Amino acid sequence: MKIGVVTFPGSLDDSDARRAVRIAGGEAVELWHGDADLRGVDAVVIPGGFSYGDYLRAGAIARFAPVMTEVITAAKGGMPVLGICNGFQILTESHLLPGSMIQNDHRTFRCQDQVLRVENASSAWTNGFEVDQEITVVLKNQDGQFVADEDTLDRLEGEGQVAFRYLGTNPNGSSRDIAGITNERGNVVGLMPHPEHAVEEGFGPSLDGRTFFTSVLQQVVSA
Repeated sequence: MKIGVVTFPGSLDDSDARRAVRIAGGEAVELWHGDADLRGVDAVVIPGGFSYGDYLRAGAIARFAPVMTEVITAAKGGMPVLGICNGFQILTESHLLPGSMIQNDHRTFRCQDQVLRVENASSAWTNGFEVDQEITVVLKNQDGQFVADEDTLDRLEGEGQVAFRYLGTNPNGSSRDIAGITNERGNVVGLMPHPEHAVEEGFGPSLDGRTFFTSVLQQVVSA
């Protein structure tokens, strides 16, 4: 199965995401921001970093890259799409996910191992987990505070679209401790922490991140 990983100017974690795909058993395909071609992939990862230098707002310029026009169309058609950190920001700017990402409430960059609780284990990227399972992955961000109006937050909660929640101290002030969400269909997931940094023994705090990538491979095979 082919999983495309988008590279923007300023992407930092695209190579890590491709490595995670390969470790999970998939074929990683590099997608360039300026190309309006998804190259026949079965799923897409939008990685972390500082796309286009995070000018204006984080993810605001990347949303208009030619490749994102194709990603948006494919996502609306059901293709699995995962946005990690800056990728999550891009997904909200693209309106594939609700809400927005703003600067951490403490106004500083945060880098640490982060415990999450799995809230949704039925999406394309989370079906290998169990609800209420606790996982540990890496967190590193400056604009990681997820915000939305109360009606949107209530809808996300009520419809099971909260995918992950921070455990322990909320690292960035995100509303209701939300670390990641999914769309209604369950094919698009965005989260602030970095599962691609927790896929290999000796590198990262756990192997918990590998399940994101094995989940989507299983979803594609079963589709």
